[in-house]
Amino acid sequence: MNDGSSGAEGLVTYELRGDIALIGLNRPDKRNAISDRFVEAIGAAVTRATDEAKAGVIHGHGPHFCAGLDLSEHSEKPLFEAVKGSRQWHRIFDMIERGLIPFVSALSGAVVGGGFELAASTQVRVADSTAFFALPEGQRGIFVGGGGSVRIARLIGAPRMGDMMLTGRTLGAEEMERWGGVSYVVPEGEALTRAIEIAARTATNAEFTNYAILNALPRISDMSSEDGLFTESMVASLATMTPDAKQRLRDFLEKRAAKVQAPGNG
Repeated sequence: MNDGSSGAEGLVTYELRGDIALIGLNRPDKRNAISDRFVEAIGAAVTRATDEAKAGVIHGHGPHFCAGLDLSEHSEKPLFEAVKGSRQWHRIFDMIERGLIPFVSALSGAVVGGGFELAASTQVRVADSTAFFALPEGQRGIFVGGGGSVRIARLIGAPRMGDMMLTGRTLGAEEMERWGGVSYVVPEGEALTRAIEIAARTATNAEFTNYAILNALPRISDMSSEDGLFTESMVASLATMTPDAKQRLRDFLEKRAAKVQAPGNG
């Protein structure tokens, strides 16, 4: 099912391929720079994907994923409107990070500022060899407002994020992978294909397990060791009680499910 453009003025495209929802940033003439209306359109698409799909992929139309905030809009905002806009970004990106289904981002070209913040809200990030990452807020006289100080800092560490913001440093896909901000690096033009493959694989997982990975795992990382271990015990016990888990464990024990293989063996 492909119903093409959706959201405010076609800023986002939406396509359902089986269990996978494809959400496309659709402002290629502006390198997919995002505004509050753009983020609201992403939120509507994420809500729809959550209702219809088991996993989602977020990608950019054209050569760039997202060049960040549309500064022409941001520069004219009154103070409180800027605060409300930032909190709206937080709410919608949180729907991606801690929602009901996993999301994979397919990254190429510019993954800059707010674009990096959006990518950081997805559980898996696939970058092709053209992708480059930057946080030029220091040079623009602004500060990250889409959750980057939390999400990006936790991916790559606050000192490295601070380096990027202070110096305007740009990193390629392979270096960002070494830093922990990218999950997979693929050849040019292959990010979307690989992202769809990964999303399809996550869609076969038990729904409760995916939900726990999205919602319990990041919260446990914020806890003390003792609180985290206690929470882990509770979530693990709940998972094994679901009918889906009982059937999957039975299939494995009765040799109807594939065993874990070494890399390259399937």
